[in-house]
Amino acid sequence: MIRIMLVDDHAVVREGYRRLIEKHGGMQVVAEAADGADAYAQYKRHKPDVVVLDLSMPGKGGIEVLRHLRQWDEAAKVLVFSMHENTAYAVQAFQAGAKGYITKSSPPALLIEAIRDVAAGRRALGPDLSEALAVTHLDGERGPIDGLTAREFDIFRMLAAARSGEEIARTLNLSAKTVANYHYIIKSKLGVASDVELVHLALKYRIIDPA
Repeated sequence: MIRIMLVDDHAVVREGYRRLIEKHGGMQVVAEAADGADAYAQYKRHKPDVVVLDLSMPGKGGIEVLRHLRQWDEAAKVLVFSMHENTAYAVQAFQAGAKGYITKSSPPALLIEAIRDVAAGRRALGPDLSEALAVTHLDGERGPIDGLTAREFDIFRMLAAARSGEEIARTLNLSAKTVANYHYIIKSKLGVASDVELVHLALKYRIIDPA
C-alpha cells in the first residue's frame, strides 16, 4: 500500500485527487494539508511514502515547503503536481529535492503512474516537460533563474509579485536585513539592475502571471 499525503490549498481539488487516487488499488491518502505549516505537521505525524505537492500556495511557496520537508527528512519522496508548465519551476523543484514533476494538464493516468514511480524510487517527469528540458540541455540554454537556490527563487518570485521586503521577511521568518541581502544577491545573479528589470525577467520566464 502506497501511503500518500496531498498538499494543495484548495479543498475541492484535494477531494478530487483523493477520489482519483483511491480508485486505484494499492494506494491510500493518509493525510492532507492546505499550507506549508500544516504540511510539515502532517508529514511528521503520518510519514507518508509519497507527498503530492502543489507549488502555488499562500504564504511560503511550494519550493520552500519542499526544501523544508527534505531538510527534515532527506528520504522524503515528493512529487510536484503543478499548474506551472515552464522548465524554470521544474529545475528549481528538482534542485530542492523533488523526485518527480508533472503538470495539472496531464492525463489522470499519468498522475497515478508518477506516484508509483516516485514510491519505487524512480524519477517521474511529464512528457511535456521532459521534451522541453531535453531541448534546453542540448542547446545549452540554462537560464539565469536556474542558478538561484530554492530560497532565492522563492524570494525572487515574491519580489516579482510586488511583495514588500517586510512581508517577505514575515512569511519566511527572516529578518528584513536578510531579505535585503537576498534581494541584492538575486539581482546580481540575474544580471538586473532594478526591480523593474527583475519583474520583466519574471514575466519572460513565466514565473508570475502577467495579470
